[in-house]
Amino acid sequence: MNHLALEIRLTLASLFATLAILNLVLFIKIRYYAGPDDILVRHRIRTWWTLAGIFSLALCISPHGGVIFFGFISFLALKEFLSMAPTRRADRRVLFYAYLSVVAQYYFAGAAHYQMFLVFIPVIMFAWLPTRMWMIGEGGGFVKAVGTLLWALMITVYSLSHTAYLLVIPIDDNLPTAALNTTVIATHHPGPGLLIFLILLAEANDIFQYAWGKNFGKTKVSPNIAPGKTYAGLFGGVLSTACLAAVIGPLITPMDITHSVIAGVIIAFSGFAGELCIWAMKCDLKIKDFGATLPGHGGVLDRVGNLIFSAPLFFHFIHYCYS
Repeated sequence: MNHLALEIRLTLASLFATLAILNLVLFIKIRYYAGPDDILVRHRIRTWWTLAGIFSLALCISPHGGVIFFGFISFLALKEFLSMAPTRRADRRVLFYAYLSVVAQYYFAGAAHYQMFLVFIPVIMFAWLPTRMWMIGEGGGFVKAVGTLLWALMITVYSLSHTAYLLVIPIDDNLPTAALNTTVIATHHPGPGLLIFLILLAEANDIFQYAWGKNFGKTKVSPNIAPGKTYAGLFGGVLSTACLAAVIGPLITPMDITHSVIAGVIIAFSGFAGELCIWAMKCDLKIKDFGATLPGHGGVLDRVGNLIFSAPLFFHFIHYCYS
């Protein structure tokens, strides 16, 4: 755990303390004010315990433990997508290269090979997979098959792999930010703080949007795709997430308050957009969830929808400002 700053350890401890409090509140509610959604909430909290435990353990072992963790998440998300999306029988052999790309992409992330990390999927795999498809000799449904497979790789592997690269992203030593006032460990190993910042804000934004939308929401953003998403939820969530970012950003990341707020706004808006894309895909495929891997949440892809846009945008914001 030497690579984790004290602030990071306290943040992880606070996360588990929050889950314990939620368990206590739920226990009291079930005992005295039982409701129809209590079982679903219980499943969701249990799943969060499991995810938080595995993630914290991987992060405490080494930064590369987090890389492996998110690589496994990408593999599961890709598997869920391809099991639900229509694929051609002739392309079964091509899917091998899609799954193999998970290993390569996360290797480039963990090894901090920035150029190969950037171009491997959107350039190399973008050229190779369609080529391998036409080599099979099946022309029917080619456009739809190529689009489905490349989109699957972009959202489940390429986008999510930016979370792994955050753990090893190099930061300039001459930082005109709050990092100079925190511990030396946090300055030279900012990755865990950046990743925790991203995940906390992405998940908190979901809660904020739900609370604002439930209490004040009237006008729906996209009633045909996500009837529960309202403009009050969207902008209320963005405002609340930006405030939260201003508090925790300078504590666990190299960012000052200004950059923390900007990052919070980016994560909130892009997280909302990512979730709506997942909802749109489920609407098109006529499914409720992409799986049942995570009790109370659905599939892995259902849970990480708020990261498919926010992770790459936040990563490149940090890389542009500090690297």
